Amino acid sequence: MFLSCFTAKLNLICSDFPITTSTSSLTTLHLDGYFDLEDISHVAEDFGKQYQYYPLAVLHPSSVSDIATTINHIFHMGPYSELTVAARGHGHSTHGQSQAYNGLVIKMESLSTPEMKVHYMAGKVSFIDVSSGELWINVLHESLKYGLTPKSWTDYLYLTVGGTLSNAGISGQAFKHGPQISNVYQLEVVTGKGEVKLCSEKQNPDLFYAVLGGLGQFGIITRARIALQPAPKMVKWIRVVYTDFLMFTKDQEHLISSKNTFDYVEGFVVINRTGIFNNWRSSFKPRDSVGANQFNADQSVGKTLFCLEIAKYFNPNKADIANEEVEILLSQLNFSPSTLFLSEVWDNRTSAVIPDEEIFYIVAFLSSALPSGKGIRSLEHMVNQNRRILEFCQRRHIGMKQYLAHYTSQRGWQSHFGAQWKTFIKRKSCYDPLAILAPGQKIFKKATPLS
Repeated sequence: MFLSCFTAKLNLICSDFPITTSTSSLTTLHLDGYFDLEDISHVAEDFGKQYQYYPLAVLHPSSVSDIATTINHIFHMGPYSELTVAARGHGHSTHGQSQAYNGLVIKMESLSTPEMKVHYMAGKVSFIDVSSGELWINVLHESLKYGLTPKSWTDYLYLTVGGTLSNAGISGQAFKHGPQISNVYQLEVVTGKGEVKLCSEKQNPDLFYAVLGGLGQFGIITRARIALQPAPKMVKWIRVVYTDFLMFTKDQEHLISSKNTFDYVEGFVVINRTGIFNNWRSSFKPRDSVGANQFNADQSVGKTLFCLEIAKYFNPNKADIANEEVEILLSQLNFSPSTLFLSEVWDNRTSAVIPDEEIFYIVAFLSSALPSGKGIRSLEHMVNQNRRILEFCQRRHIGMKQYLAHYTSQRGWQSHFGAQWKTFIKRKSCYDPLAILAPGQKIFKKATPLS
C-alpha cells in the first residue's frame, strides 16, 4: 500500500502547484566552497552533446559538508521548490544524465577532501580511501607508489570514482573480480535528505548496495574505500583474430570459465577498413606462422573480424612459468595462428541489473559522428540505428539490459529493473523521498504533496 501510494506521489507534476525559485537562498549558506550563478554553460552539456539543459547554479564544493548543507537546505525547502540536484564528474555521461534543468549541478571534481590515502599492511587487506571526484588514473598512480593497484578497471581511466561506481565499472577484469562496484569496502554518501552516512556490507548495508550502480538516485557518493591488490611487475599482452563468430564466442567463454586462465579477457568486433594489422604491428610482435591456417591480412580488408584481447600478469623471476601457462592457454584456442600479436609491458545486491543468464556479454557500439556529418555519418542516423538494434532485441525476445541506460518513460525504467523495481522504489522513498537527486536520468519527477 505504501509503495503504491509513493509511486503516485513521485509521478505528480510540480507545475500543478505554485513554485518559487529559491536559488537566492543558496547564496546565504555558509560553505567552504562557492556557488556560481553565471558560468553554467559548461555543465549544460555532456559527452554525447545531444542535450543542453541549463541549471540555475553550479556548486563547487570544497568539503562534504558543502554538499550535505546544500541538499539539506533544498530538502527543507519542501516539495514546492523546483530545485533538483545532479552530481557531475568528468562529464562523460550522455543523454543529459548529469544535468539538472533549472536545478543545481555539483562539480564533484572540486571536492578536495579527503586526500587519497593508501592503507597497506603486508599479508592483510589493502585499500585506498579516495574522494569520489578523483579520476581513476590518479588512483592508479597513487596506489602504484605502494606496489598496489585496484582489482577492477574501466577501459578509459579519465573517469571519476563516483561516476563509475554509480553505474558499475566494467572492463576485461570483470569476469574474474567483478565490476568496480564489487570491489568497494566502504562508502560515504550524502542522501537526498542531506544526511551524511557511512555505509558498508555491515554498516547501513541497504544504502551501501543501493548507491552502488544506483545511477545517483539514492545519494551522492563523496568518498570510497577501494580494494587493492599487488600490482604485477610485467604483463603479457596478446591479441588474436578470428573469422568465425562461433569459435570466437566459444573460446571467450572457455577462458572466463577456466580456473587457470588469463587475468584480462575482452573481445571486440572490427571491420578491417583501416589497415588494423599494420597498426597492431607497431605495438605488438607478430608471431610468424605458416601452414593451411595462414591468415592473409590483405584479403581481409572490408571483412568483419573478431578479436580477443587478453593479458597475463607475472613477475620477472617467474617469466618462464608465465610463458608456459600462456602457451598452454593459447593452444586451447581456435584463432587464426598468424594473427597472434603479443607484447610485454610494465607493471545482486546492488542496484545494477544484468541479464538473467549465467554467461552474458557486454556489447558496445563505438561509433562517432562528424559535426557536419550527413547520411550514415550523421548523429541522427547513428541514434536511429541504436534504436533499431534495441527494437530488434525486443522483437526477438533477446534477453538484454542496457548499460548506461536511457529511457524516456518510467515504464521503460520499470521494465529495465524488472523484479528489482519494487526495491528501487522502496529505496528511493527512504533515501530521496522528494526525488531531488539525479533528475537527468528521468526515472522520477520532483515529488509534490498528495493533498
